[in-house]
Amino acid sequence: MSSTKYRVVQWTTGNVGTSSVRALVANPAIELVGCFAWAPDKVGRDVGELSGGASLGVAATDDIGELLALKPDCVVYNPMWFDVDEAVRILSSGVNIVTTASFITGHNLDEGRDRLEQACLRGGSTIFGSGVSPGFAQLLAIVAANACDRVDKVTIAESADTTFYDSPATERPVGFGRPIDDPELPGMAARGTAVFAEAVRLVADSLGIELDEVRCEAEYAQTTEDLDLGSWTIGKGCVAGVHASWQGRVGDETVIDINVRWRKGQTLDPDWKLDGDGWKITIDGRPTVNMTVGFLPPPDFQAETIADFMVLGHIMTAMPPIHAIPAVVAAAPGIVTYNDLPLILPRAVTARG
Repeated sequence: MSSTKYRVVQWTTGNVGTSSVRALVANPAIELVGCFAWAPDKVGRDVGELSGGASLGVAATDDIGELLALKPDCVVYNPMWFDVDEAVRILSSGVNIVTTASFITGHNLDEGRDRLEQACLRGGSTIFGSGVSPGFAQLLAIVAANACDRVDKVTIAESADTTFYDSPATERPVGFGRPIDDPELPGMAARGTAVFAEAVRLVADSLGIELDEVRCEAEYAQTTEDLDLGSWTIGKGCVAGVHASWQGRVGDETVIDINVRWRKGQTLDPDWKLDGDGWKITIDGRPTVNMTVGFLPPPDFQAETIADFMVLGHIMTAMPPIHAIPAVVAAAPGIVTYNDLPLILPRAVTARG
């Protein structure tokens, strides 16, 4: 293993950021040198304590200039939403970024993508985006397609009962909680899941195909009773199920279909049946490759509440970008994806070190 030590700044300590901090601190190849605090009440507090652990001697700050002056090799960027201005400032200073903030190729940012590319050239820096889905799920499909001498279609189908995923800030934008006949509902799933269009482009690029169109087809299901979700309630007759299918087409043919089906509660109409939580990946071709991916806690995992159990999802989201840090630091300047980097390796995560 390389003896290189990477100086890293953690950007925010929300759910994913907290799991990120714990992984960074546990990695002997990484030195956590700073942390950006999004909330004013976190400024000045130790990042270890913010992440539910012991003090690390690193205080969180909202002073971006102070963090960039630390000359980190990389920022692990985990805010809920991507901020082009922030990213441009980081990249222009010569600091690389790995991110989970709904970023795969940057095409959804319109002119913001051009700004990011220019910032990378100015700073000689690189930005890479992933997560568990989209991101890691597409990597698995790309690997599976390597078994084929002909690929006709790639399908990645995600299904999940999200009843206990209590995050209205991320779920309302896709339509959850809206009256089923709300005139604003059509199109919400497409806007709220637009990063999956970037995931379609990622897969298309891996296959070396030029898409004529990337489009989203969506449908919704309602709850027949009020649904108490903890911090918010979805009323009877409102959306408690969202299905969005992002399709990459060549002519009239769909060659890539990345779709998600999320449901809440047991009173859904229509009552979508889910075949377990996780992904079904199908590479139609010669041969046809089928892959089913699910997630289980390890035997030593302790969870007293649903919130504790959800930590597994936060870990799975945080880790793909972290594992990519060495490859991103070594990469040529610009926006990179899994297609541009060497195979990402899961270093420093075995129980034996």
